Order: sequence, then structure tokens, then C-alpha cells
Amino acid sequence: MNYKRLGSSGMKVSILGLGTNSFGKRADETESARILHHAVDSGITFIDTANIYAHTESERIIGNALAGRRQQVVLATKAGLVKGQGPNERGSSRYHLMLELEQSLSRLKTDYVDLYQIHTFDPETPLEETLRTLDDMVRSGKVRYIGASNYAAWELMKAIGISEKCGLNRFVSTQTSYSLADRTPEQELVACCLDQGVGIIPYFPLAGGILTGKYTSSEVVPAGSRAEKDDHIKRFINDSTLPLVERVRSIASDLGCSPSELSLAWLMHQQAVSTVIVGATKAEQLEANRRSVELNLDSGTLQALDEISEKFKHGKPLAVYRLP
Repeated sequence: MNYKRLGSSGMKVSILGLGTNSFGKRADETESARILHHAVDSGITFIDTANIYAHTESERIIGNALAGRRQQVVLATKAGLVKGQGPNERGSSRYHLMLELEQSLSRLKTDYVDLYQIHTFDPETPLEETLRTLDDMVRSGKVRYIGASNYAAWELMKAIGISEKCGLNRFVSTQTSYSLADRTPEQELVACCLDQGVGIIPYFPLAGGILTGKYTSSEVVPAGSRAEKDDHIKRFINDSTLPLVERVRSIASDLGCSPSELSLAWLMHQQAVSTVIVGATKAEQLEANRRSVELNLDSGTLQALDEISEKFKHGKPLAVYRLP
């Protein structure tokens, strides 16, 4: 496994991280624990979850599965998206964040998290309130580092400016949809992060499974695939993305690897990226994706991948989560 610093912080994370959105949902508790243990055993240290994943089940399962192994991982969670129907069960107010951190710590069975992330920008809460709350969390010892998620470049830069002005702990990372099929972060966010020392943590690195190469038609999808049950994923399979998938599949074939390995390796070669989070519903799936770490891409291959995905710098991102 390879490791990189998370942004300009002193903390190092595995270049491949484990996303746990499927825990308690598409993977039951037994299989989720098996995936997590396999990840840690194979050198993956970055474990990413959120307070809303599987209606809090993801955090609970991780807490149980990490018994005796807490110190072996960099544990990251999030808060800020809608948690319930109450007026204060969403957003990044001091009220909501303080409550959610305590509940996350309880479910995760730990007294601190290594990275606490704001799940999305909250236009109704002053950024200084959010940042002072996060700073208090760090000073209390319950949070080691803080990060953003789904922030536009201007939102991230404004937050960093306030932190600098007020002498507060600042964001060291940000999560965003980023892949060969979604290069929209390169419009502004990548440059902002490189300039400010913020590490990018891509989610949807395989564009919801499109870049695995298993989808060859927008009309017929494989039985049991995410697109079969999730129209949000199925809408990504179209006349724009399918030609890209075919080109990625061809380059991967020439290199003797899978389209997934190639797509993940391309992200790992991007300077602003600190760790790439991939989900899994089976340990074997995670092991297949882990091989991407060993794939060294030469300049010619990187250029070819850049060229075939150039148009995906423009337009709208595949996914962005905002408060309603």
C-alpha cells in the first residue's frame, strides 16, 4: 500500500480508502465486518463513513468491527445533510454539529475521530459559526482534523479565509465527485486545493460503477447491478459516457488490467488527490480494486486517458449533495 499526506497536514492516509455507504444496506453486518477487516489487513488505513449512511447503521457496524483495531485506522465521518424531520436536524450549526458528533462517537465506540467533515455547504449558517464549532472540537480532543465535502471552490476558499483571519483550524481536505467521467473539479476546485494545500478525496471514483466496464448499453443493464435498482445511477449510462467506457476498456486490455483498476490508478496519479475512496459489498470486490495501487501509469497512458476524458471537464458534475 502507498500512503500520502492528507493535504498539507502531517497525517498520512492510504492512497486507497474504504467508503462504507453500503454497510448495513447492500452489505449486511457480517459481510461489512469482513470487508473492513480485509481492508485493514491489506494496508488500507482510511475508513470513511457518515452519520446518515444506512440510517446510522454504517457507523454502528464500524464501531463493532473495529474493536481492538481502532488505532490502526484513520477514521473519518461526516455530518450536515438531513438527519431527521426536525428544524435542527440538518446543516452545520453549532447546535446540530455538537449533537451529531457525540452520537457518532457513541456509535463508532471511540472518543475521537481523525477527520470530521461537513457533508455539504450550509447557506443558512454563518461559516464562522461552523468553523468555530469545528475548532472547539479539535481543541477538545474529540476531532483530530477537519474537512469539507461537496463545497464549491468559492465556498471552500471563503471558509479557509475565515479560518486564517480568526486563527482557527482550517479544512485539510474536501470530498467531491471526481473520475474520468466527471472531471468538473478541474474547472476550479483542483487549482484551489493545490494552492491552499487541501487534499481532494474523490467519491464516485468509478462514476457509480460505469467505469467498471460492465455496462455496455443504456437499455439493458446486468442483473443485480446498482443501475438495475437505482435510476440515479442508470441515468449516467448514456451516449456520452458509453464511448468513454469503451475507450477505457480498450486501454485497460492493452495494459492487462481491469477498467476499474485503470480508472482508480488515473485518479491516484492526480497531484491534488490524497486518497480515493471505493465502496464494496464483498471483500473480493475490494481486493480487486486494491490492485490499482500497484498500477504505475506512464506519461503516454496518462495523456491518452486525459484526452479521451477531456470533455468531462465541462458541464455538470455527476453527483453533488446539497441541502434541500
